[in-house]
Amino acid sequence: MSDTTPTAVPPLSASDERLWATLIHVGGIVFHFLPALIGYLVLRDRGAFIHQQTRTALNFQLTVLAGYIVGIFTSWFIVGLLVLLAVAALNIVFSVIAAVAANTGEHYEYPLAIRFIR
Repeated sequence: MSDTTPTAVPPLSASDERLWATLIHVGGIVFHFLPALIGYLVLRDRGAFIHQQTRTALNFQLTVLAGYIVGIFTSWFIVGLLVLLAVAALNIVFSVIAAVAANTGEHYEYPLAIRFIR
């Protein structure tokens, strides 16, 4: 018979946590909320730093998604196109800032992010 009890997942080293957090923040620029969601689901139990960073990135990317939805629905007005451009620019700028902070091991909270996940 095989043992089917779940085994505890070992924590990541500090450098691995920083690496994964950096990749998740940068991945949000291209793949939007998917890297943050996958990282949150897979890595959140592997360390306190990665848990905080994936949660923060996921909250921000969900906020960006909401901004894109608002921009799309109001795109028949000029303001909707401006919203889309502003959200895209903020996504790039804040994701790069968060990636640099994560790479140095600093905790970073995105400004303007709605806290969907606490």
